[in-house]
Amino acid sequence: MAKITAVIDIGSNSARMAVFKKTSRFGFYLLREEKSKVRISEGAYENGGNLQDFAIERAIKALKEFLLIAKSLKVRKILAVATSAVRDAPNKSEFLARVRKELGINIKVIDGDKEAFFGGVAAANLLYEKNGVTIDIGGGSTELALIKKKQIQQTISLKLGTVRLKELYFDKGDIEGAKKHVRKEIKRLDEAFKQNKVFGIGGTIRALSQVIMKRIEYPLDILHGFTYDTKEHIKFLKSLIKMKDEELLKIGVKPERLDVIRPGVLIFTELLDFLEAKQVITSGVGVREGVFLTDLLRHDNYKFPENFNPSVRTIIDVYQINTKLSSYETKIALELFDLLKDEFELDEKYKLHLTYAIKLSRAGELIDFYEAHKHTDYILLNSLHYGFRHCDRLLMSKIIRFYKRKKIKKREIEKYKCLLPQKNIIEKLCNIFWVAKLVNINLSMPEVTIKKEKNCIIIEGENLYLAKERSKTRELFFELIIKEKGIE
Repeated sequence: MAKITAVIDIGSNSARMAVFKKTSRFGFYLLREEKSKVRISEGAYENGGNLQDFAIERAIKALKEFLLIAKSLKVRKILAVATSAVRDAPNKSEFLARVRKELGINIKVIDGDKEAFFGGVAAANLLYEKNGVTIDIGGGSTELALIKKKQIQQTISLKLGTVRLKELYFDKGDIEGAKKHVRKEIKRLDEAFKQNKVFGIGGTIRALSQVIMKRIEYPLDILHGFTYDTKEHIKFLKSLIKMKDEELLKIGVKPERLDVIRPGVLIFTELLDFLEAKQVITSGVGVREGVFLTDLLRHDNYKFPENFNPSVRTIIDVYQINTKLSSYETKIALELFDLLKDEFELDEKYKLHLTYAIKLSRAGELIDFYEAHKHTDYILLNSLHYGFRHCDRLLMSKIIRFYKRKKIKKREIEKYKCLLPQKNIIEKLCNIFWVAKLVNINLSMPEVTIKKEKNCIIIEGENLYLAKERSKTRELFFELIIKEKGIE
């Protein structure tokens, strides 16, 4: 596969281009994303589905400049797809031929099931939850994919889109008509789609998540993976349908989304009710990532290897982390954790946080050795995009941020109290992290024995002079004795 790949997605509402750069076989990151509100479906639904000349002109102009970006970034492969508005258009062949002739782009028009599949591939590989159903609300259609154990079981495309409902119903003030239309179309869904967890894809659902984040004063400005309980917010979401523009702007809806947010809310809330969903997990990824991953994982059954995380791999690649050192330190940390967990009531789940915190702890050294822990804190919180809950990302980053401290100040973590464990738990994990790094202070990965006698951890081995010297400077939640082998 090409090192730098661009994916162009021409939707009913917007045209977008995402550029991905590979760092290793499965490691990658988003290099650039651009969008244009071409609204290629504008006027189509009132004209037999035909794409209108003014909308086509907007699309051509946007695509032309997408190509300029791709050329500048040395993109070697372009994958272009078009969805609902183009596939439903009787004159789509004219549009496709013109794009091919003028720009040299071969656009693949995908059907609704394929669109749902791409969204499913993205959610299954890049979100933390293994089971659920995707909802991807577009301008012309809405796609759903049923996912079980990260495998796509079923897909369906419904003729429910924000622009479609806007032009057919909302522009005429017929909200009740829109509601009847939505409910009739939703009846096509199989009972199997009824799941506790919904993966929300697309601009409408992301916009609603941002509104909720603002409303509850969520402490992180991270959308992908933001999770909320349906029961707590469904009534509020439904109220948006009848809000005036100024009210929507006040709660955080962006001006460019005002004309389609109400039909989007109607589709989303009706689906949530029908599916009996208890939780919504916001996805910052969708069709574009799905197209990229389908190409990347075409020989791997469209999923990453077991226990593989692309964000972790990318950080290791980009920041040139020595995996031998991190594996050794992880082994020491987990051995310490097992010796201490029962007496000090440490949940087994925190092994995951220690493992990844240590594995990635040297990332910040590439920026500044002396302040590496601060830089790594930022890198983990903002680069562990895929496969982790927000609470997991935050705890990993804060273990690294505070591991050099004897105590964490309450005010430093107060704003994150809804996501982090108690302060004393974080301090204990920081202590274990510090000792694991201490044992390998000379980077020789010494052979050591670790044992526990009452409340005392005894570490013995060769080449531990620096570790022994440094150990006397820190007060821990357990007593630590470091012995150099052969020296009393």
